[in-house]
Amino acid sequence: MSEPHPPILPPGFAVDRLVRLMQRAISATELDLSTMTVLTEAATGAYAVTPIIAAMANAKQVFALSRPSRYGSMVEVKTWIHQLAKAAGVSEKVNIVSNLSSDLLRQVDIVTNSGHLRPLTADLINCLPSSAVVALMFEAWEARSEDIDYAACARRGIPVVGINEQHEAVDVFSFLGPLCVKQLHDCGIPVYRNKIALICDNNFDKPILRGLSGQGASVRLFSDVGILNKDDWDAVVIALQPHRSPRIGLAEAQHLAAAMPRSAVLVQFWGDIDRDAAASSVLTVWPLQPPTSGHMAILLSEIGPEPIVRLQTGGLRAAEWVRRGLPVQPDGFSQLVGRG
Repeated sequence: MSEPHPPILPPGFAVDRLVRLMQRAISATELDLSTMTVLTEAATGAYAVTPIIAAMANAKQVFALSRPSRYGSMVEVKTWIHQLAKAAGVSEKVNIVSNLSSDLLRQVDIVTNSGHLRPLTADLINCLPSSAVVALMFEAWEARSEDIDYAACARRGIPVVGINEQHEAVDVFSFLGPLCVKQLHDCGIPVYRNKIALICDNNFDKPILRGLSGQGASVRLFSDVGILNKDDWDAVVIALQPHRSPRIGLAEAQHLAAAMPRSAVLVQFWGDIDRDAAASSVLTVWPLQPPTSGHMAILLSEIGPEPIVRLQTGGLRAAEWVRRGLPVQPDGFSQLVGRG
């Protein structure tokens, strides 16, 4: 039987380029995981970089949990990660595992809030050493209650550490503009010379505005659906922080329908949309398939691996900072969830 190969990826995802991007990000953030054991996921595509970054940053050992998913089989995932690890010269440090024993968990210094590990349950958290740190892997204000048992972390005194994505060494937010442009292009909106409304109530607003304006769009920002005025919009972009209920329910959908031409597209960047309410209001919504509740409707990896490499490296750096007992500063890498 021939050896399996990972799915064919565009040239921007080439192994040599990924290694170079990881080296740059580690150097820029000064990530140093010496003496530390990291638990993360074994994933596909750009998200496979997380265990490799940890190993390249001198982690004592790295455990990567593998699970079958719609993105690739466990065999494909292992093949891809082994290929990256070999190219980076860290094969001996990356251990792909299919289950988490209490003995393994007792060794962990940093555990990442990554897809295959979610949810981080009380059972998992109770097995960690009291000195461990949970790496949120995005900004603290984006934290989702369903991802982590925060009460268990609090009982154990285990900090949950977000990342300052706007730190100059990370700079992930600057990719949100190009990402939104990509999403609009995907649905047939050229952006250039288009009239676009951006409805955003969070820190995504400025980078998305810059990205759309930079591509020649006429853009107006609204902080709430209810203040969107009627105009000849080509598209209305929703980038609202998720709540327990959809950000676009029936009342919001009806307001949008009254403010938008029938031919305009409602683009879901972030923030849940009640698709039944949108359909009853005769709104055209993109993407056609809704994302998982609370998640962005387009992944950063859609525009290449670099924002993912920066994000994962920054997330590990933020956790490393707190694990070493260094002070958390407003303009630093780290943000403590639930502590302002």
